[in-house]
Amino acid sequence: MEEATAEATAEAVETTTYTVKRYPVAPGYRLNVRNGPGTNYQVIKVLPEGVRVPINCQKPGETITGPYGTTNLWDNIANGQYVSDAYVNTGSDGYVAVRCS
Repeated sequence: MEEATAEATAEAVETTTYTVKRYPVAPGYRLNVRNGPGTNYQVIKVLPEGVRVPINCQKPGETITGPYGTTNLWDNIANGQYVSDAYVNTGSDGYVAVRCS
């Protein structure tokens, strides 16, 4: 009887899945990833040309001019990893994700 209960419970559990949207980095650029929203933060890695990045959240920081305009938005692409939104083709001049807390 325990086996039937476990099976029924497993069927009742709803699984939520979603696809993380990835945005292309400007063609021809190797993008610095920093540990905060500005060039005064340490570069922790460099992304190769042609990558697409997820945007988990966004926050204001240093104003940067790049191929997609001038902005103070920085995109969080992983825990503690930020890139300037001026180098990411989001199709918007504003927020496309929630604000980072």
